[in-house]
Amino acid sequence: MSRTVSMRLVALWSAFGLVHLFTAVAGWLYPSQPMGDVVLVYEPWSSAALSGGAIVGVTETWVYPQLALVPMLLAKILSTPLIAVMGASGAYLIAWAVLVTVLDAIAFAVLVGRSPSQPRRMAAWFWITALLLLGPIAMYRIDAITVPLAVIGGLWLVRRPAAAAALLAIGAWIKIWPGALLVAAVVAARSRMRVLLTAAAVSAAVVVVLVAFGADAEIFGFLTEQTGRGLQIEAVAATPFLWLAIAGAARIEYSFDILTFQISAQGADAVSAVLTPLMAVFVVVITVIGALKASREASFARLFPPLALSLVTTLIVANKVGSPQFQTWLIAPAVLWLVLDRTRAAAPALLVLALCALTCLIYPLSYDALLRAETLPVAILTLRNIVLVVLLAVGIRALVRVPAHRSSTTRE
Repeated sequence: MSRTVSMRLVALWSAFGLVHLFTAVAGWLYPSQPMGDVVLVYEPWSSAALSGGAIVGVTETWVYPQLALVPMLLAKILSTPLIAVMGASGAYLIAWAVLVTVLDAIAFAVLVGRSPSQPRRMAAWFWITALLLLGPIAMYRIDAITVPLAVIGGLWLVRRPAAAAALLAIGAWIKIWPGALLVAAVVAARSRMRVLLTAAAVSAAVVVVLVAFGADAEIFGFLTEQTGRGLQIEAVAATPFLWLAIAGAARIEYSFDILTFQISAQGADAVSAVLTPLMAVFVVVITVIGALKASREASFARLFPPLALSLVTTLIVANKVGSPQFQTWLIAPAVLWLVLDRTRAAAPALLVLALCALTCLIYPLSYDALLRAETLPVAILTLRNIVLVVLLAVGIRALVRVPAHRSSTTRE
């Protein structure tokens, strides 16, 4: 290994460690309790399961796919030696931060290797920067567990398609969004049948285990639980209602059932009801465009990145929920695009970084003011949501412009 390569690796890993440390500590310092879900929800769920109480997703319907409980339980187990020193909540938070950092480190090692190419170095610096800009919400949510799984899965799709599909399927059973990368892989990869069969086998194994533990109607409860949700204030479709709230024509109310702030206004329920079907239509249309490109033998490196990013962005833009941690979903497809096709990845990567920064300005830094429907945070959120729509347009445009393999050498 040359001295230059060694210095680059030291710089990358040093930045990785410092940013993760800063992000972990910032969770204790920033306003609006950005670590709230970890100690107020994840820790009680894991405690109940380990103490013989209710097991979410098994004995009662849950908002998450069932494998989401696994990292929560693991953090609880890891926190046990620290409880006597820091108390249950503090110990669990530290264990969670360590778990996320370790998983990120494994994915980061897969990304940079021992002698990373320039695209992989750029992707690594992008990931570090995105985490820094997004702040503690990028670490203290269950979504943080799925990002490294998606990065490794995406990087392995060509050479280890079965392992990649298994990781992405596991990720989808923790939080649904990695399923978008699976769909993109089935469309774009030459080993699509292996990817599809492996993902199906993993899902079947999960269902069998759940049934063995006594789950029945609860197995797909994470899908049915979402249908009754109202329009969350940070959702893209909620933007006009926030401006109405400033004028006093709409209200921001807290839902104790879903534990989130939602819009209460005439027309909000109708908008919420149409979003899920609209999302399904967009996903189908984007997938069909990708399939048409694949049928014309488009290269994986050109087709997979914009297809994956467009599908993931659709899950955010057309969602009735707009939770800030959703921005972590964009990190993996952007990292993969930088690795596979860095020239065309520049614009979407910059947009993702802008989304991370704007999201942190909203939550947690100005969230209290947003709940009061003050003009500045509403304007910042409006800009963030506009950038999300722009990112979707950029992804779809890149997807439409993917050339057929036969003519790619003359067009690229």
